[in-house]
This record gives sequence, C-alpha cells and structure tokens, in this order.
Amino acid sequence: MIIAIDGPAAAGKGTLAQNLAKHFSYAFLDTGRLYRAVGYAVLQAGADPSDEAAAAKQARAFDPKSINQILSNPALRDEATGNAASKVAAIPAVREALLQLQRDFAEHPFFEDGTPAKGAVLDGRDIGTVVCPSADVKFFVTASAEVRADRRFKELQEAGKPADYDKILADIKERDERDSNRATAPLKPAADAYVLDTSHLNAVQAFQAALDYIAVNHE
Repeated sequence: MIIAIDGPAAAGKGTLAQNLAKHFSYAFLDTGRLYRAVGYAVLQAGADPSDEAAAAKQARAFDPKSINQILSNPALRDEATGNAASKVAAIPAVREALLQLQRDFAEHPFFEDGTPAKGAVLDGRDIGTVVCPSADVKFFVTASAEVRADRRFKELQEAGKPADYDKILADIKERDERDSNRATAPLKPAADAYVLDTSHLNAVQAFQAALDYIAVNHE
C-alpha cells in the first residue's frame, strides 16, 4: 500500500506520516526534506536558491543510496533552509530530478537499514497529485496559517532558537502563496484526497482521524 500525505508547512503532515508508517510498519519518506537538502546544498555552495542551473545541479547530484544520510542532517530544519527549499521546489528541473527518486521509493520502499518494506508513506506537497497519483490512500493535511505559525514558534522556542511569531507567520503566508501558485506541481489537494484540517486537533486526534478514514475506506 502507498499512502500519500500532502499539505502546507507546519500542518502536522510529517508527524501524521511518521505515526502511520510506524503503525503499519511501512517505510517513510519525507519528500520535503529532499527539497530542503537541495536548498541547503545550494546555500552551502554560495549560490542563490532561485538560480535554476545551480539548484538543478545539486538535485541531480543526489545519490539514492545515500538518501537517508543526506536527510538526517539537522541543519535541514532551519528556517533559512526551509525558505530556500520553497524556492528550489518551484524550479521544474529540480522537481524532475527528484521525481523518479520518489517514485522508485514508493514502488520499492525500504527502511533506513536497507531492508524492503511492505508499504510506503510519503509526505510532501505533490505526492497525491504528481508523484503517486495512483496511491491507495491520499490525505491533504492543512490548518490555518495562524495555527501553523504558532506551532512553529513554539517548536523553535522549545529548541532554544530565536523565534519571532510575526516573521514566522509572514514567512508561512509567503511560502503558501509561492507553493500554491508555482507553475509546476502547485500545492493543492488531489481530487480524491481526504482533507484533514488539524487546526483544532492535536497529533493523537489527527492520527486517529486518519486511521478511521483508512479503516472505513481502504480495508
């Protein structure tokens, strides 16, 4: 089974994806971290994330066998990396370079130690619409911009990092605009996706809502 989970930043899709992967013993791929890794690599190279050639070069340099090592870099969680990720993700050549890697994982999922898995959970922004349009289960996880900004604000505070709510909210709204209006693979729910609004749900409640949907519709 392939479970596709899409949605904007800080909506809770990553936590939900990991919980579902653990529950079903499926392999998990956070595709957003792929774009963060590209953005980070571009920044480390001293280039502009909006530079199509520089971004595409970094995306094409990824070795699928080293993907778990690449995605484990803690620097990928930084706000600057997140903003760079949104910029490189709008570049068609970058999306094309990473598309097959994501599809290969969905078709032949594996755990971090390389052992095969019986299913896959992928989270991102175009999994249900572009990467895995035939996924068995599709979720579009969302929440208000204000709720998402508050979550990110508290996350940074708890990590002991500088946090400015107003700036975080502005960044989230800017990223939503950029992700939703890009020409290639814009952020939007698949026609057959279950839209899960987590504005008033905690992680446990969102997980239960997803399990209930799967139980009724796919088992």
